[in-house]
Amino acid sequence: MPKQAFSFALFLFTYYAHAGTFATYATLYFAGKGMTVAEIGILMSMVQVLRIVGPNVWGYVADHSERRVLVLRMTGVAAITAFSGIFFGQTFVQFLVAMIVLNLFTSAQGPICEALMLSEMRGDLTHYGRLRLWGSMGFIVSVMVAAPMLDHWGIVALPWVAGGLLVCVLLASLRLKEVPRLGHKEKPPALFSILRRREVIAFFASTALMVAAHTSLYTFYSLYLERSGYSKSVIGVMWSIGVTAEVLLFYFQAPLFRRWGARNMMFLALAIALLRFVMIGAGSHLLWLLVAAQLLHAATFALHHSASVMTLQRWFSGPLQARGQALFISISYGIGGSLGGLFLAHWWEKTGPETVYYIASALVAGSMLAAWLSFRWQRQADGAANQSA
Repeated sequence: MPKQAFSFALFLFTYYAHAGTFATYATLYFAGKGMTVAEIGILMSMVQVLRIVGPNVWGYVADHSERRVLVLRMTGVAAITAFSGIFFGQTFVQFLVAMIVLNLFTSAQGPICEALMLSEMRGDLTHYGRLRLWGSMGFIVSVMVAAPMLDHWGIVALPWVAGGLLVCVLLASLRLKEVPRLGHKEKPPALFSILRRREVIAFFASTALMVAAHTSLYTFYSLYLERSGYSKSVIGVMWSIGVTAEVLLFYFQAPLFRRWGARNMMFLALAIALLRFVMIGAGSHLLWLLVAAQLLHAATFALHHSASVMTLQRWFSGPLQARGQALFISISYGIGGSLGGLFLAHWWEKTGPETVYYIASALVAGSMLAAWLSFRWQRQADGAANQSA
């Protein structure tokens, strides 16, 4: 276990506690401020849009300054300052500016912390899952605690709750110490030569489509439940069920991957995702069906995420590992997530809330096709390399 295991766990706990609480209830807060569904879709899409920019900008600064902990603390101070815009904003434009600036800084904090973790673990991912669990635990605890508070004081209390958690993120960063990065003797392969390969393009297309489908949850799920008549406490419980399932999968996933491999696990996750989104769309007034669908988050997020990271190592390992992870976040969560949020917001207004989840299922079908092409083309490339060897 890394020497700073407790500090990493504490930071991840507070970071995802803030991110989870704000993401879960921000749609309700913005709706209470008079924003339309289309405007809420744009505001929440900034979480994903800034993932295209933030991790790369601050990751570059952190790498070239060799002061990743300092950058982590600086972004923490800047994020708290930017969050004041959520307190005082009243119009769509004011909230949009606040969301852009806030997420420019917060989007970088998770990747920088993980870079520190990987450096201290010296590339050994044995303990990664058990440390990452604390991020999910922070999500669960904060969402569950925030729900009764917001039911009691109203959604107007959200900035105080989420802002307080953001202060905790900064305090947690003060415990972290700098970790020397691993050096690489070999010359890194050309990044763009890898990105031009059709199997890599298909892989990123698949992950982007899967994340786009999940924006039906990240952006609209709380609003969907509220408009179906559920209280904020029930909404918090539903989110916590999904994240609890995610935690358990992360903890026990190793034997699954050892036995069946990343490819089979990815296709299993995609097949379950097809079913899950249809269940949500069809079950707005069937609580038992919604609960069952939330349990499937273990597969559609945790299993798929782990399978994607393992597949990514085929092309982006060694000296390209950090850049591969940054690209994974930027393309999948940044581009896929932002376009997905805007696309599904259009369908919400055009055809109704339930349709969003049927469209999400269709996006998963596209993801499955792209994944099949990626693995097929990779086998062909491996076969050609073996023949020429």
